[in-house]
Amino acid sequence: MQPHDDEFSGGPACPPVLVLGFNRPETTRRVLASLRNAKPARVFFAVDGPRAGAANDVRRVAEVQAMADQIDWPCETKTLFRAANLGCKLAVSQAISWFFADVEAGIILEDDCVAHPTFFRFAAEMLSRYNRDERICMVSGDNFQGKRARSEYSYYFSRYTHIWGWATWRRAWQLYDHRMTRWPELRGTGWLSDMFGDPTAVDYWRRIFDETHDDRNSSWAYRWTFSAWAHGGLTILPNANLVSNIGFGAAATHTLIPYRARAALPVQPMEFPLRHPPACVREEEADAYTQLTVFTRSPWWRRLGGKIFRLLRGA
Repeated sequence: MQPHDDEFSGGPACPPVLVLGFNRPETTRRVLASLRNAKPARVFFAVDGPRAGAANDVRRVAEVQAMADQIDWPCETKTLFRAANLGCKLAVSQAISWFFADVEAGIILEDDCVAHPTFFRFAAEMLSRYNRDERICMVSGDNFQGKRARSEYSYYFSRYTHIWGWATWRRAWQLYDHRMTRWPELRGTGWLSDMFGDPTAVDYWRRIFDETHDDRNSSWAYRWTFSAWAHGGLTILPNANLVSNIGFGAAATHTLIPYRARAALPVQPMEFPLRHPPACVREEEADAYTQLTVFTRSPWWRRLGGKIFRLLRGA
């Protein structure tokens, strides 16, 4: 589905937005507030149910659910409220499937991802421009490159499926393989080695995919990463960070330790009109930096990896 023909902030209207909530009314309120400038005509609101034995969940989940009635701009609102807790792995992936059963393209925001107003126009333009380009599996609002501009253009292409504020199409989400059915076959080949050419990265992702395939973690996002990579998919990443994750801390499910590099990362505006890359080619240097500084097992190695990368690149 192409974005609506009317305009917001000088560009195409905001695509449908899925907000994923649970038991954090404080952060969810800020995420919904970030939608006000964009005023999407369709808002989908999915809230996981309270956990058994968690005394505060019933009250806090009900508070989050009530926010669906507090959206203060004209729009169609659809809700998916779970009676019992499914957990991140199922609650998120099933909610995204529910969303794309109704829309062809849209934006997904979890309850701790606060977007800059220009993210919505950026996502709308990318969803329209790359609608039929099956090389592209998603559009992210995240940039973890620090102050490094990876090109003279507004965005670049990456293998990494950053999901702190993102957008995609039904055609791409249909690739999502929750059971990771191809992993046992691919694990025994040189697939990861061909992709990375780096034994450390290969070992990291082999362990991640083993854990995920064997249900030893609760991540839907690693399943999405595997699904995208198994089909050679690329992600569009902005050259300015457009989304801030405000959910680090004790109440979070996965983001428990506030790594300075990514916790509540400041946002910058995207400048329009967009400057488009002339070709769909992955930015290898940016991806190498991401692997060294983001996708590692411990925070000390993230910091060391960043220093090593800067020395190697002469930065």
